[in-house]
Amino acid sequence: MKIAVLVSVGRHPVSGTARYSRNDAAALCIALDIARQHGAQLDVLHAGDPASPALAEYLALGATRVEVLNTEGDACAALAGRIAGYDLVMTGTRAEGAFDSGTLPYRIADALNIALVGSAVDIDVKSDGLEVRQFMPKGLRRRVRVSLPALVAVHPLANAAPRFAYARMREGRVAPVAASAPADSERSAWTLGPVTARPKRLAAPEKRSGHARMLCATTTESRGGSVVIEGSSVEKAQVILAYLREHRLVDY
Repeated sequence: MKIAVLVSVGRHPVSGTARYSRNDAAALCIALDIARQHGAQLDVLHAGDPASPALAEYLALGATRVEVLNTEGDACAALAGRIAGYDLVMTGTRAEGAFDSGTLPYRIADALNIALVGSAVDIDVKSDGLEVRQFMPKGLRRRVRVSLPALVAVHPLANAAPRFAYARMREGRVAPVAASAPADSERSAWTLGPVTARPKRLAAPEKRSGHARMLCATTTESRGGSVVIEGSSVEKAQVILAYLREHRLVDY
């Protein structure tokens, strides 16, 4: 079995200092356990700047080598080309920036045409594939089976306890590798800047009693609303707009 773990550079929530991503660290911890139990080959990959000091912290968490695809092009295309042929690809659900999209696992799975399982909290390797336990709201969990090759995105609340060892960081190495990738067509539409106040979430005014809200929080019953499956994208957008107008969340 060949396992690839995709890691990113995280940010400290207070100081903003670059550090390892806790989500990716959980994925690495689970992958190390699988590799030890099944004698699998494990490679840790990152696409971006090899000079980031945060990459060395993954060595302290157990990686013997972090391969850095040194490219300024599309990171998804570079990673997808590198990990083609791997049996299991693991990564965190999303990076730790302010407004990270969390779409990288989906884009890579689409590029490789493999199955994707998100919000994983633990993984068991079976003879015919993987059994993954997924995180669900309100404390629920769900077990799903998937055949290999597959990509698994690990939830922040996964059953993993990364252990930092300075000696491992000194023994391992960060290995930059030149990689060619096409320019990211979406990159020109984004601007980078300091984190500002989070946008205010639109929420309909609550009209239920306190008892009704408490019952809703402790049960899995539907809170109402409707699921629109049929119709065009314009008709679905009109349903959403009508809901926003009904609850006075928009003024047009």
